[in-house]
Order: sequence, then structure tokens, then C-alpha cells
Amino acid sequence: MSLQVDLKGRRAIVTGGGRGIGRAITLGLARCGADVAIVYRQGADVAEATVAEAAALGVRALAIQADTADGASVSTMVQRVVDELGGVEILVNNAGVLSRIPFLDMPEAEWRRVVGINLDGPFLVGQAVARQMVSAGVRGAIVNVTSVNQTTVAPNLSHYVVSKTAAHALTRQMAYELAPYGIRVNSVAPGLTETDINRKDLADPAFREMRLGRIPMHAMTEPEDHANAVLYLVSDAARYVTGESISADGGSTLIGPNPLPMQA
Repeated sequence: MSLQVDLKGRRAIVTGGGRGIGRAITLGLARCGADVAIVYRQGADVAEATVAEAAALGVRALAIQADTADGASVSTMVQRVVDELGGVEILVNNAGVLSRIPFLDMPEAEWRRVVGINLDGPFLVGQAVARQMVSAGVRGAIVNVTSVNQTTVAPNLSHYVVSKTAAHALTRQMAYELAPYGIRVNSVAPGLTETDINRKDLADPAFREMRLGRIPMHAMTEPEDHANAVLYLVSDAARYVTGESISADGGSTLIGPNPLPMQA
């Protein structure tokens, strides 16, 4: 079920908005009347397909290729959104990656890739869009999509856990510094959700059952669960909510950290 709020006349950017949780967020914003710009790095066909779905809901929609971990690419992307849609009132930093590598085996390049997309991206895009909002006098809303791993550790995910923990801290700092400009910044921290970044892992029955066993409700969340949280946070119903995090996780964070790692 999709939450219904009134976002008519607002313009939104969703990074990684073509598939998975990002697609659900994009379509949720469009159903509520917001024009949407999807930012993608790879998979133009998937992004364009989501744009077509959004446009069919009666809003303006476009897809823009950009590297969110590169400042110059981000600046060009934001300017194009402003030129084509006329401005930005909503930003959802959703682009993210995950890989499973033991800490002792972690290549520097993979560390930098994951941290670059999961942390540098929200900083660079958030800064560029916030500057645009301040320049235009817009009282906007920014949502960073983090993870339940912003507060819990997990096996073989040092780069991912660090990036999401830092993104959570970035959200709070952005909320503090941007509040005087009327820009609210919050985060959505998804629990276990089957998407392209973890579908291969979840195809292993033993891994899947192990992960479900760490969730009190013994069920995964759906992309729409996180989209609904985003819709609330960018709506006027959350006009005094900033620096907060909403997690749809079936209660997994109630349990705490994962079991102790096995010794080699």
C-alpha cells in the first residue's frame, strides 16, 4: 500500500532511482504529484523504464546519468535538473552498493568504491542540492537512505557498515547546519530488503534463513515500506521533523549486533 500525500508542484531528485528501493521511492513521489529526476550511473534502460512509469502517472520525469561520487558530475547533474524542471524541493540520496569481503582481505580500491558511493555521494549531492535550495530560497527536504547497519555490525561488511554509519552522522550534521535555512534532513534506514545488491546472497537458502532468523517478525521488508517512510518525511506532515531516522526492519535492530564471528 502506498502512502498518499500532496506533493503537487514539487520537484524531486532520486539517486539510484531506477530500481529496487529507489524505483519504489520514485514512483511513490510521482503518485503524489511530484516531478522526478532519476540519477543513475549504469543501467540506462532500467532508469528510462522507471521514468516512463513515472511519466504515465501524469508528472514530468527524466533520467540523468551521473557519478554521484564525483563533484563535477554532480554539479552538472543538479544544474540540468534545475534547467529542465525549474528547481528542486526534494532530494533522496538512495544510490548505494554492497559487497561482502572479510576485513583482512579488503582491497583498498573496493573500500574506496563502496565508501565513495555510500558516503561521498550523499555529501556531494546533498551539498550541491542544498546550495541550490538556499540560493532559490527553498524550504526543502532531504532524505538519505542509510541502513540498519548504521547502528549494527555485520560479517564481512566493514566498508558498508562504516559508510552507512557515517551517512547517518552526516544526516544529523546536515540537519543541524541546514535548519536555519528551513531545509529538513532525515534518513530512512532499511532493514533486510531483497534488491539487486543482495539477491545473489539471498538465493542461498541457508543464508536467507539465517538472515530471517535475526528478524523478530521473520519477514523481509518491501521497497514500498521504505518509500512510504520517505513520502512522510518529505511531506508537510513532517514539517518539524529533522535529524531523525526511520527504520522499517521487522524489529531486527531490537536484537543488537550479529553473533560473534567464527575464528579462522
